[in-house]
Amino acid sequence: MNPWLLLAGTIVTEVIGTLCLKLSDGFSKPLWIIGTAICYGLAFWGLAIVMKRIDMSVTYAVWSGVGTVLTAVVGILLFKEGVSMAKLSGIGMVVGGVVLLNVSGASH
Repeated sequence: MNPWLLLAGTIVTEVIGTLCLKLSDGFSKPLWIIGTAICYGLAFWGLAIVMKRIDMSVTYAVWSGVGTVLTAVVGILLFKEGVSMAKLSGIGMVVGGVVLLNVSGASH
């Protein structure tokens, strides 16, 4: 399987896990706790597989960077979190960093 597609899947799974964590309401709702554990477990399992094919520094930076951006977007869209120029600028910088890492040559 293409490691970049697997990385994309692990990122989406991690973001869903974070959404479940938010919906667990401080670990007080068992169904969302289970969802959190499953999603995070799958995300880390996939991340370990991806690291066999893509440099660790790039894999983790892309995973955490894109995951952070997607989590921020989910927070804004689903939970009506505030949007400021500072928040948008930070998201833009994360995206720029991920692009630079990918341009630098990521696979081994």
